[in-house]
Amino acid sequence: MLQSALERLATYRANNTRASQDIFRNGLLVFQKGSFKKLGDDGKPFRWTSLEQLTLASIDVGRLDIADQCLQLIADKFPNSPRVDCLIGIRMEATEPPETALKYYADILEADSANVAIWKRRISVLRRTGKVEKAANELVQLLDTFYTDVEGWLELADIYASCNQYDHSFQALSHVLLLTPQNPFYVLQAAETAYTSEDFSLAIKMFLTVVDMTDADDSEQLLQESTPLGITVRAWFGVKLCARRIAQNANLKSPSNTSAPKNLELLDELATERLRVAYSSSGQKGEIAKGRQEVFAWVATPLA
Repeated sequence: MLQSALERLATYRANNTRASQDIFRNGLLVFQKGSFKKLGDDGKPFRWTSLEQLTLASIDVGRLDIADQCLQLIADKFPNSPRVDCLIGIRMEATEPPETALKYYADILEADSANVAIWKRRISVLRRTGKVEKAANELVQLLDTFYTDVEGWLELADIYASCNQYDHSFQALSHVLLLTPQNPFYVLQAAETAYTSEDFSLAIKMFLTVVDMTDADDSEQLLQESTPLGITVRAWFGVKLCARRIAQNANLKSPSNTSAPKNLELLDELATERLRVAYSSSGQKGEIAKGRQEVFAWVATPLA
């Protein structure tokens, strides 16, 4: 049982999965049996990363007594570690007023302005307490220093989107695409943001990019025989929506000066065909086929 618990903890760490209840249950079993101590201290980080994992899970599930015990062990071993400072701050956020945590983070940043983890925790507290503008300003400052932080750009895009500032959100996502151009999920997020900001010409272009990135079949013959799955279906929905909006607003200018597609009707027909295929499938891959009649009725509506 102990070996199984250790393996589950290792799997969660490898996959960066936050399954707090299961991590706490398995971690507590290992902790109470004293197995963390048996892992040794001869240069192997496994013992301490497992304790850190249990500390965070304990805070998540409200078992602060276990979190405090784990944190004390880690702090005794690494008394001047920035990582421990961050754990102490997270523990502080669980019970102390936000102002106390903000002051704690500010004091650390005053001594070490390059501590990214602490900087991000401070921004998180600011946003959570409704100080969104200040959180956005601090995040911009962080990204000016650490430009390649994709997670930071995504957070900034989310902050702007929550404030209905979709143009600024798209600008933040454009930096994400520069840093990770091969991730179709980020391209899809940018496409949907462009659609929300009513830049339909840019949005349809990016939705088609998602299709190109995620459809495994290149030839036209194979395309007709394949079944769209996952985010490819979502992208085809985006193409269909954009085609309709562009047709309804022929004189609407693109804020990014992106030209509308010339063969709009053909794109609309292709999106219709692809969505029909996706919602006509059956079997295990055809779970998406639920509600097919409603979808068929919607996609069958011609362009205005």
